[in-house]
Amino acid sequence: MTNTYIAFDLETTGLRPMSDRILEIGAVMVEEGEVIGSYETFIDCGISIPPHITQLTGITEKMTAGSPQTEEAVRGFLEFSGGQVLLGHNLPFDYSFMKRNVVNLGLDYERDGLDTLKIARFCLPELESRSLDRLSAYFGIPQEHHHRALDDALTAARLYERLKEEFGERRPELFEPVPMVFKVKKESPITNSQKRYLRDLLKYHRIENNVKIEALTKNEASRMIDGIILQYGKIMR
Repeated sequence: MTNTYIAFDLETTGLRPMSDRILEIGAVMVEEGEVIGSYETFIDCGISIPPHITQLTGITEKMTAGSPQTEEAVRGFLEFSGGQVLLGHNLPFDYSFMKRNVVNLGLDYERDGLDTLKIARFCLPELESRSLDRLSAYFGIPQEHHHRALDDALTAARLYERLKEEFGERRPELFEPVPMVFKVKKESPITNSQKRYLRDLLKYHRIENNVKIEALTKNEASRMIDGIILQYGKIMR
């Protein structure tokens, strides 16, 4: 069974890795059940934080202002985590966001992983909910800040250790890492013509927007332009 791994968690602006952004990365390195290192950062992701995300996580734009941008934060995580096995609760969600951002840096990202949600579904089928909050309460695992990246990463690590202690001998195959599968292509950055047209649209329709246009991808810029035209109309010359 795996005794050395990186438990990590992300807070994001939404649920779609192709269009939403990472707000916070939290990770701990665990060796033989002991935390031997951690990585934590907010990200100034370049777009507004939806109100329901602030309500859920407590993360505000004031908190992320001045933080590293996505590339710097993701590179920091890669340096911290190396090629270690990844662990998380509903790991495919966090892995999909991370892989998209790593691939956009022009790097490969293939890792093995352990998903505590998947393990809990097999080991505790009688529970009505196997959310991280419910499982931490079930096992008496302290959790100070729900829906904050570092605390959730640490809770997932503690949960894995408790599950392994209780079910590892009976179901050892559940505690072996498996390859993470998520296909993603590198996205092109916003073009100069898109930047000009988007700025012209915002100015023409007098739309106040704090999106960092330079940080958009080509596809994101296209969706934003189409959305403005659909709602407000084209620029009339």
